[in-house]
Amino acid sequence: MVQKLDNLRESPSQTAGPYVHIGCTPNFTGIDIYGADLGTVMKTGPVKGQEITITGIVYDGTGTPLRDAMIEIWQPDAAGLFPSANETRGTADPNFTGWGRSPGDMDTGEFRFETVKPGAVPWPDGRMQAPHITAWIVARGINIGLHTRIYFEDEAEANASDPILSRIEHQNRIPTLLAKKTGEGDYRFDIHLQGPHETIFFDM
Repeated sequence: MVQKLDNLRESPSQTAGPYVHIGCTPNFTGIDIYGADLGTVMKTGPVKGQEITITGIVYDGTGTPLRDAMIEIWQPDAAGLFPSANETRGTADPNFTGWGRSPGDMDTGEFRFETVKPGAVPWPDGRMQAPHITAWIVARGINIGLHTRIYFEDEAEANASDPILSRIEHQNRIPTLLAKKTGEGDYRFDIHLQGPHETIFFDM
């Protein structure tokens, strides 16, 4: 006799909805709960390394800025160390959180992070990864948060040998992962959800 299988049905997906800013960045929307939204400040004191600012806009497939997007980033400090109990290579900068959150501006859709340029971190096989920042994007209409990486165009030598970038089949799309230097300590990283300039996203 064939055994009956009690397969569970998949729950329906839900987008971040129009309330992602209210729930995650309430002060940004004018609701004063915490005094300051979590992730707004990444530098809690004098930090080591180069201080940088990253700005950008999330665009939909028509090239229209998303004004309800929210971006979170994770990164090591300038020495390539993470502020984590699992970090065994050394002690991370105590004045740097390594995590930030920024909503898109209600008018322009622009997000902004004041952070430090990350150091290189090792791949599991010991090869060094190029300096990069991991980014997570949510917004109304996105069923599952999107993951990507922010590399830096002025790290050409490190980018050329990066274990991830070197595995990308369509090398002509690598520029979609590169933050462009626009000034001293200023970088621009726009995210395109669809279209000819679609950003590379990773299945995490």
